[in-house]
Amino acid sequence: MVAAMSELEQQIENRRARRDALAAAGMEVYPHAFDHDLEPSEVHRRYGELSAEELEEKGIELRVPGRVTAIRRQGKLVFADLHDGVGKLQLFLRKNDLDEDGWRLVQHLDLGDIVGAAGTLMRTRLGELSLRPARLTLLAKALRPLPEKHHGLKDVEARYRQRYLDLATNPESRRVFEIRARLVRGIRRFLDRRGFLEVETPMMQTIAGGANARPFRTHHNALDVDLYLRIAPELYLKRLLVGGMPRVYEINRNFRNEGISTQHNPEFTMLELYWAYVDYRRLMALTEELLVGLAEAIHGRPELRWKGRRLDLTPPWRRLTIRQALVELGGVAEAALADAESLAAELRRRRLELPAARDYGHLLMALFEGTVEDRLEQPTFITEYPTSVSPLAKQKPGEPDVTERFELYLGGMELANAFSELNDPDVQAERFRQQLAARAAGDQEAHAFDHDYVRALEHGMPPAAGEGLGIDRLTMLFTDRHSIRDVILFPLLRPAADAAPAGEGDEL
Repeated sequence: MVAAMSELEQQIENRRARRDALAAAGMEVYPHAFDHDLEPSEVHRRYGELSAEELEEKGIELRVPGRVTAIRRQGKLVFADLHDGVGKLQLFLRKNDLDEDGWRLVQHLDLGDIVGAAGTLMRTRLGELSLRPARLTLLAKALRPLPEKHHGLKDVEARYRQRYLDLATNPESRRVFEIRARLVRGIRRFLDRRGFLEVETPMMQTIAGGANARPFRTHHNALDVDLYLRIAPELYLKRLLVGGMPRVYEINRNFRNEGISTQHNPEFTMLELYWAYVDYRRLMALTEELLVGLAEAIHGRPELRWKGRRLDLTPPWRRLTIRQALVELGGVAEAALADAESLAAELRRRRLELPAARDYGHLLMALFEGTVEDRLEQPTFITEYPTSVSPLAKQKPGEPDVTERFELYLGGMELANAFSELNDPDVQAERFRQQLAARAAGDQEAHAFDHDYVRALEHGMPPAAGEGLGIDRLTMLFTDRHSIRDVILFPLLRPAADAAPAGEGDEL
């Protein structure tokens, strides 16, 4: 007994039959290219202000491709909307204007099909800018239907798994990624104008360095060597400072084998920049200037809308030490910050998890993250991080347990991390040894010992400051999206329960 077809299976079968009928009539159903003039949104941009009389006088002939998103049939007259992901152009299709193949295609047209239309630009009696085709070409037959027009792809997980459908049906999703691209272009333009050189450093590294994080491991067969996907490009970029490149930056992916949340994805995009002969204070001013400029360029003013609230980017931004933030914003008594024992007691009192490493620095950070982070909505530089959690940062003069480091918080999220770079090779080697001890004590995120990096420092690295800024979180803030998955085109997801085995396709 044959099981009844589902509605989707029936639609797919019908579409395949229409495709096969077109192919049987001699039509190429998946041609190689379409020589075109403009896409639908550009047609509107160039000619949208012309009246019907002006269009008729000019006799504008165009070849326009796009996806069919609406069909309205009226006998020998058919209206169809051609969409390019940004805007649509109406097609005014008449049987008398088309040859036999063209009208056959109109009769076999489905929503989602991609076609190319060649004809004359006009306005209908209702005044809508339209193309009146003399030729219609099938470019790709859509065998599966798009999500229902008026509702789009509403299932959040489906939007992430099938981003192509999300982009095809939700214009707001496309806008997010257009803004992301504008942010990256704006950052490059900002840094290039200030003499920074964009570079690329290895994605696969023999030592996972430049941050405290758990790496992904891989293996190179030809060399028979284990490698790590990089957790940060920092140590390679600072080698370039040694080599005489005083201002460098990289915008690229990092990979960290850690948890997934609304603010974390295992692969993410970072800007990292290094500037010789300055300290971390100079980077505070640079960061203010960069973000204010991006906000003004994209939104027209130095502010962002975030979760219904206004984030004011007008400089100067607030500056607080970690201890000040804990007292003023976290409601922590000064006495609780006295030593490691009192910090641990405060964490227990607040029912916060104690870190694996129980030294003063890790305990202080655990308390800060549990009580203050999400309260930092307006732009705030948090400074004076403990040395034990900042193995690559230079110590504050006269205070060996504190480093010249800041993190920028905005919208309750950490957005950037920067510090004056440690360039004393002996101190750096000792910090690496301390990290090895922490790793032996159970801290899986402790930094490895990079002997070649220490050797590079022994050749002399100029005083410098470096910063990492998260592109994904920056895009979240600029687009008012509250999950990092909304701003990554293809975020990592657990395989769907009904997914086909590796190497096998979906029969439908």
